[in-house]
Amino acid sequence: MAFGVFIHRTDSIYDDSPAEQYQFPRMYLRRVEACVGDWIIYYEPSKVTETRGYFAVAKVQQVIPDPAAPDMYLALIEPGTYLDFVNPVPFNGADGLVERGLLNDEGRISGRAQSAVRSLSPADFNRIIDLAFDANEVVLPRIDEIGGGFQDEQAPFEFEQSRDRVSYIGSRIVRDRIFRRIVLRAYDERCAITGLKLINGGGRAEVSAAHIRPVEANGPDVINNGIALSGTAHWMFDRGLISLSDDLEILISRQVNDLDSVQGFINKTRRALPPRRRSDRPHPRFLQWHREHCFKQ
Repeated sequence: MAFGVFIHRTDSIYDDSPAEQYQFPRMYLRRVEACVGDWIIYYEPSKVTETRGYFAVAKVQQVIPDPAAPDMYLALIEPGTYLDFVNPVPFNGADGLVERGLLNDEGRISGRAQSAVRSLSPADFNRIIDLAFDANEVVLPRIDEIGGGFQDEQAPFEFEQSRDRVSYIGSRIVRDRIFRRIVLRAYDERCAITGLKLINGGGRAEVSAAHIRPVEANGPDVINNGIALSGTAHWMFDRGLISLSDDLEILISRQVNDLDSVQGFINKTRRALPPRRRSDRPHPRFLQWHREHCFKQ
């Protein structure tokens, strides 16, 4: 098993769904197989408009031949492991190259940087993860608090520190906290249904990050499975009294007992307000699931 980097573009020609599967040609088979049972980091190339750099982490469950494409394979992602980064990490940071394993003996970027799939050292994995999650939110523990405490002289145990990082990120409490930050930032802390942006006296947004397909129904912690909703809108969405069409039209159930009030409650466009980035918008696959399994027609 080994850590890895998978390159993915929002405009990819491959049949990728980062929270579920990653399609790749035979030439990368051995490299991907080496990552089975371990964690990979997704990277979006700098040539992509508004690139996210290193933008998410996930765990590879297994590799299978793609039944729909000869000589292509699928790396299947373990359900519940995908997580978007709070802070996308640029290829070059304030201290230089983040993925230092790409440097050759002369200190220059090697040809490995062009590989769509490549191995990642524990030290580079640690560095990217630490930059990806804001310490101010305490989403990662201090190194000396992990596993009973690491002292400075024990720093060579990077492999074990990496394991503790991903174990911590795997906790439901931490994942919910990270998901909330990512979704609320995408929606500018504004309820997508009402259009209201309410901040309480403590400076906290009175809006929550709702999963469109719930975690309990194998919904991933990916931004386009999320939507920012105020308390009442969240309650109605979870109970199927409102839903969304693929183009974000707000659908109101016939079982609503006070239609006029609900119509006055939603924003005047009658569509959910979308995030600025198109790639962050609710995915039709998750919206369809909500209409079919939650929405009361």
